[in-house]
Amino acid sequence: MIDQNLIIENKDLVQKNLKLRKKDIDLDRIENSINGFKKLKFELDNLRSKKKSSSKEFGKKRAAKEDVSALTKELEALSQEIDRTEARLDEIQKEKNDMLLQLPNLIHESVPRGAGEEDNPVIAEYPPASEPDEDHPDHIDLGEELDIIDFTGAVELAGSRFVLLQGKGARLHRAITSFMLDMHAKAGFLEIYPPFLSRKEPLEKTGQIPDKEEDLYKIEGEDLYLVPTAEVPLINYGKYLKADHSRLPLRMSGFSTSFRKEAGSYGKDIRGMIRVHQFDKVELVSIVHPDNSSEEMEFLRNSAENILRALELPYRVVELCTGDLGFTAAKTYDLEVWMPGQKRYREVSSISNTTDFQARRMNFKFKDIDGKKKFVHTLNASGLAVGRTFIAVLENYWNADGTISIPQALQPYTGFDKIGG
Repeated sequence: MIDQNLIIENKDLVQKNLKLRKKDIDLDRIENSINGFKKLKFELDNLRSKKKSSSKEFGKKRAAKEDVSALTKELEALSQEIDRTEARLDEIQKEKNDMLLQLPNLIHESVPRGAGEEDNPVIAEYPPASEPDEDHPDHIDLGEELDIIDFTGAVELAGSRFVLLQGKGARLHRAITSFMLDMHAKAGFLEIYPPFLSRKEPLEKTGQIPDKEEDLYKIEGEDLYLVPTAEVPLINYGKYLKADHSRLPLRMSGFSTSFRKEAGSYGKDIRGMIRVHQFDKVELVSIVHPDNSSEEMEFLRNSAENILRALELPYRVVELCTGDLGFTAAKTYDLEVWMPGQKRYREVSSISNTTDFQARRMNFKFKDIDGKKKFVHTLNASGLAVGRTFIAVLENYWNADGTISIPQALQPYTGFDKIGG
């Protein structure tokens, strides 16, 4: 949530931000609701003040055994008017907050301008990817040939966009997860194993609702959703820990199985493991002093890149332009790993600085060294998406004899150095 005072004091800035994001939201209506709330709140405060004065006068007169019948009627009328005004104020506040929740974060001034994904600049490449052979197999062919991925069995169990790993494939997938968590623990992240279900309120606080509600799986008859990312429980848990300035930055890593309907991706990547309804991810979250979030974003980027470097996978860093930026993000980097079987780069991590956007939605403040309460800044990163990293290992470590070599960094976790042969 952005600061509502900006809509009153600098509406042009908010309107420009919406235009860059290609969002059409009626700011005049929100402004009227904010002003209406303030006006009614002022009226309510006056009514309460008047009732307080009348109550004091009532007490004095009754103590003096004077007639209080007129004051009794006045107090009853004031109480009824206060009740009506409070009810109306609650309605306006809900209306106002519902509209404010629809507004995306303000874009950081450093974000490149652009209409969409095609305008995202590549800012680094490690190392430049070599041109693959035309007959280089992709993970679908490799998984079936080596009998480590069973797509047909997964469809039989759960339907399309699910995958089943077996044998050394399942062990490699588990090894990648453990390797990532160990790397991040060594870098100082507090490892968290969070619930895979969330109430609606935490999802609203981190911005998945209402923006991505169509992609969420809801448990019928309950106020519970399957988590779309561990970002949701980790950020909300950060508030529960009540960090003050001495505990910042608070860095957490968390593994979760994530669930998304992929409602907006009909017809895209139907085959394989790229775009599935259930996938595993190691998430990184930082909760920091507002003065340090830009620096922390580079730290998170480096933490995610360290995994790719350790696995010796070719990748590049892309900065998202204004037209491709996510709802909660003020600035985002994507790490894209080279997939030679698909002859293209694929996103394996997204690193975002959400500034105080999520903190305002959840009223997440800390006590600074001067004793004043301020909103924290929150950041998140995939560190990394496990399934896509698994695919990248299969495709980049494929050998001409049909086997898959295991990256040296993973061998202590797998217990084997090769699949196939």
